[in-house]
Amino acid sequence: MERIASFSVNHLALLPGLYLSRTDECGGVCVSTFDLRMTAPNREPPVDVPALHTIEHLGATFLRNSAYKDKVVYFGPMGCRTGFYLLLCGDFESVDIVPLMVEMFEFIRDFEGEIPGAQPKDCGNYLDMNLPMANYLAKKFLAEVLTDIQDSQLYYPE
Repeated sequence: MERIASFSVNHLALLPGLYLSRTDECGGVCVSTFDLRMTAPNREPPVDVPALHTIEHLGATFLRNSAYKDKVVYFGPMGCRTGFYLLLCGDFESVDIVPLMVEMFEFIRDFEGEIPGAQPKDCGNYLDMNLPMANYLAKKFLAEVLTDIQDSQLYYPE
């Protein structure tokens, strides 16, 4: 079997950041897959499941109501719980979506109240949420990554 691209990234050198993971053509349309890496893999604890779930709900709600709403294919957590994947229709670079990610993480950082979709009729695990931790992690990602993002946080390490 071929080794998939995401398993070829050196996770021991990977920093929290916003990376273009790959681009694919699907039915004549380019799809850009982004790696929103919130923690340093294998060096920092992964995001706990309730906070990850909350960020997923808030991020998806924000994105599907943003200027990019018609380009969003998917937003969801990585199985390793160190971040999220965002798939957009179009040929984008990481730097192109920094403003969108700043807006999204500001929305998550500042969000108060009832989490969208956190009702039994809307979600299969609606009680597994942690808004205060999601707010904290969004604030941390903004401060440590997005506010003054460096090339080392935009391009995968060699």
